[in-house]
Amino acid sequence: MSETVYLNGEFLPKEKASISPDDRGFIFADGVYEVVKYYKGKPFRFDDHIMRLKNSLSALELTFEVNGLDDVFDILLEKNGLKNKEAAVYWQITRGVNKRMHNFPKNIKPTIYAFVFELPSFTDKLKNGIKVITHDDIRWLRCDIKSISLLPNTMLYNKAIENGAEECILIRNGIVTEATHSSILGVKNGKVITHPLTNLVLPGISRKVIHEICVKNKIEFIEKPFTEEELYEMDELIIAGTGTEVMPIIQVDKKLIGDGKPGNLTRFLQDKFFELV
Repeated sequence: MSETVYLNGEFLPKEKASISPDDRGFIFADGVYEVVKYYKGKPFRFDDHIMRLKNSLSALELTFEVNGLDDVFDILLEKNGLKNKEAAVYWQITRGVNKRMHNFPKNIKPTIYAFVFELPSFTDKLKNGIKVITHDDIRWLRCDIKSISLLPNTMLYNKAIENGAEECILIRNGIVTEATHSSILGVKNGKVITHPLTNLVLPGISRKVIHEICVKNKIEFIEKPFTEEELYEMDELIIAGTGTEVMPIIQVDKKLIGDGKPGNLTRFLQDKFFELV
């Protein structure tokens, strides 16, 4: 069965979808994106994803009406036979097609493209935990924008894969920021610690869910920077994201975290997260 995608108001076979080479997404990576996970046809935290999308669009001075996207995504899931599975919708909005110019052109129509794909939970990894590496954070200074310009992220994620790891933790001036496509949270003495929401990190939706779980269950949630040295000394470590959900880290570089097994607080947060799901 041919995959159905959505492009500028049309549902069509993926092989028939085409975008102009003059699209500013292609020329300048001038656009933003979102990914939302669906559990058996129901989106998880859809409104939070839409709010983050609006913030990214605003930061780029990119005007787009987001109402009605949920209907588009429901149709995509239906047409691709993913209504009753764990799946994700990816969509991106670029500034649109125009002759190459560095300033933002006026009165052009944005390009919107969306597709769906199966995204089951990584059950074994959620149970057993993963290994990660660290690297200097080589990204730009507006990591709070969910930009389609992801070359530094992909370079560093590829480095993790080449080193037999599952993710790369990013360090900027000695401070842990986040991972290439996930938030990172540490656990120390029963407290959850993570980088504050600044221009240096993406406001993760799963991070927000964990914060809410902590507040509800009277677990101290501390938003403060922690160092690379403190990273290695955490009792537990977690990466959190739409695809990774609440993922335990059991080893950073060559250093085991805790006893090298997912910790009790991580397990608790996992359980509460999937209760919400």
